[in-house]
Amino acid sequence: MPTLIRLIFALLFLGCLVLAGLFALTIYVKPGEKEITVRIPQRDLVLTPVVPRPAAPVTAAATLQQPDDPNARVVNTPE
Repeated sequence: MPTLIRLIFALLFLGCLVLAGLFALTIYVKPGEKEITVRIPQRDLVLTPVVPRPAAPVTAAATLQQPDDPNARVVNTPE
């Protein structure tokens, strides 16, 4: 049991050291700013029209679910 407690304390100590190091990095290190230029080819700037596909007709058979499906719900269809 004492070796387990020593292991836990050692891991906690190492974890605290890691957290302290991360905290120190956030406080003392300031990121530098610089301008960047990214060239985009003109072919990527041309918009192509998006034509939606026609929807498939919904039939009564398409709305029914399998009877062995545990999440099956009753669908009322007009007859």
